[in-house]
Amino acid sequence: MKLLKLNKIIKKIFINHGLSNNHATISSNAIINAELVGAHSHGLSRLKMYCERITKKVINPKPKIKIKKISQSISFIDANNSIGFVAADIAIKKAIENSKKTGIGMVAVKNSGHYGLSGYYAEQAVKKNLVTMIYTNAPPAVAPHGAIKSLFGTNPICFGTPTGSKIPFILDTSISMINRGKIRLAARNNKKIPKDVALDKFGKPTADAKKALKGVQLPIGSFRGSGLAWMVDILSGVLTGSNHAGKVKDPFDDFSGPQNIGHLFITFKTNLFVKNYNNRIKNNIRIIKKLPKIKGVKNIMYPGENKFKRFKINSKKDIRISSIIKKDLKSLNN
Repeated sequence: MKLLKLNKIIKKIFINHGLSNNHATISSNAIINAELVGAHSHGLSRLKMYCERITKKVINPKPKIKIKKISQSISFIDANNSIGFVAADIAIKKAIENSKKTGIGMVAVKNSGHYGLSGYYAEQAVKKNLVTMIYTNAPPAVAPHGAIKSLFGTNPICFGTPTGSKIPFILDTSISMINRGKIRLAARNNKKIPKDVALDKFGKPTADAKKALKGVQLPIGSFRGSGLAWMVDILSGVLTGSNHAGKVKDPFDDFSGPQNIGHLFITFKTNLFVKNYNNRIKNNIRIIKKLPKIKGVKNIMYPGENKFKRFKINSKKDIRISSIIKKDLKSLNN
């Protein structure tokens, strides 16, 4: 399907579900971006879920978002249970604005929901020549180290920086071996997942996506990944007054109330400590890329390079839509 046509369809669906023209545009752009960078688990596959949550009144389509000024650098946003895309868009723009004033911006968000890809917002800050760090918590999926029950979310960690080139450094990763969206996508399409990323409800390794959803996901690096998940839960949940410690509701299965997800956005100028940051980061990347490579590796790539290339290629092509997504679009349009 043509990119512009698909974007118009998604925007219309959101407007029909009560979002304003501006909020529908923000949301549709974020979903399209996920498709273009190849993150299908965070794109069209979630559109039906967002609409169901609006219909069941656990996402507020007409939020009265409040921004509290803590200081020149720090702001606190109550998103009023808005769709996460809108809360995150306002937050990153406010963090950028604060950074321009004082050199550093920090924005905490409460009463939000799933906002798609953290890297999408990080890129906005990097384009303004800012370094950024973004944290958000998620519904239970990962068992803390030593526990047999899931409590932490996949809790993404995101870091972005200008590189002195067109391609930004964007590390956008979950603390689990596989993000939950990929498991859901596999389950919906009756596909297998790698064996070493999840356990079933009996604690046995499984490649069955549906069994993995009923079991637990494994963190990266064993207890280290568990520690990182805990850190993100504190920064985005405890610190912001949002749900935490397993209280974030699953957006697909739990319609008993809003998710109340928390986010934390931090942005700062590259020249706070040194004036030649761009030259230094260029040199850093050049040194690492020149290292001897293992057999079969042509190029040592930094985080964000692959997604940048996929975005560039996919932006020139029609977006491929599965039969399942076509059914979603048809039903939501009606």
